[in-house]
Amino acid sequence: MNPTPPSIVFDLDGTLVDTAPDLAAAMNHVLAHFGRPAVDPEAVRHMVGHGARRTIERGLALTGGGDEAMLDVGVPVFLEYYGANVCVGSRPWEGVAASLAALSDAGGRLAICTNKPERLAIDLINALGWGDLFDAILGGDSLPVRKPHPAHVLETLTRMGGDPARAAFVGDSRPDVEASRAAGLPVVLTSFGYSDVPPDTLGADAMIDHFDALVPTLKRVAPALFV
Repeated sequence: MNPTPPSIVFDLDGTLVDTAPDLAAAMNHVLAHFGRPAVDPEAVRHMVGHGARRTIERGLALTGGGDEAMLDVGVPVFLEYYGANVCVGSRPWEGVAASLAALSDAGGRLAICTNKPERLAIDLINALGWGDLFDAILGGDSLPVRKPHPAHVLETLTRMGGDPARAAFVGDSRPDVEASRAAGLPVVLTSFGYSDVPPDTLGADAMIDHFDALVPTLKRVAPALFV
């Protein structure tokens, strides 16, 4: 009996794709809606990853503060603008395409588990020309729970036909590590993503500085993938 194909689950924003330019534009659109000054797009890199509401909350805090009512107004403004501009400045990190191709060519199944709304994740992936690359795409609204809850990762594995014993997670932040650990998966972090704390403090199995290192790193920390 052939073993279940190896499964590699990826976070999206900050892990596979540098989406900060478009997320920053959406947040600054919200700030302009409230008559606030724009925030430096570079600052936004460590303000994303926990959903639109948290991103807007941080942007408002930097420009004079806000309240729940402003967030209630700001979230749909953000989502409407971002949905129309989901892949204007967003680009895959260097080396991503080659690494995904290498894993796929080796028989691996690939999936996305992101806290980004599912429709926006699918739109971004399609805009990048990756529509046929992933066996499952779950967003932050695909289930009643999302990362760091392990069910988000485990359901992604179920939908992609994967086995937790032959799976690994690749992410960039604390929710990725916590969800992966609770689901029993080894986890690799990128050092260049959107973590709001130093990623080397999060307790991942390994960290990569470039996607060229992904496949050899997975072979080291998740050897069951390559049996």
